[in-house]
Amino acid sequence: MTTTMRQMVGEVLRTRRTARGQTLRDVSGRARVSLGYISEVERGQKEASSELLGALAAALEVPLSELLRDVADLLELHEVGSAQIGAAELVSIAPVRPQVQASAA
Repeated sequence: MTTTMRQMVGEVLRTRRTARGQTLRDVSGRARVSLGYISEVERGQKEASSELLGALAAALEVPLSELLRDVADLLELHEVGSAQIGAAELVSIAPVRPQVQASAA
């Protein structure tokens, strides 16, 4: 079975949410998105728009760029044949990324 991009996005979102100890209801309220829709996105049944991803990232208090890097890392692992590894394992083995600081120019 081939894993789709939307399934990887959903897997990363669910992993991030559960790692923070948040429920779907918590994220739904903060993102102002229906609980059912977030659930469908997490299960890979719905494609998330960039606006939705931004709202979910904000609700999870994680930069959107970091969520997208997690998805890219997971995609890369699938491309090289490590399809058995999931987002939870990826988050636990991923190197700590340096935080980008905006310059006050």
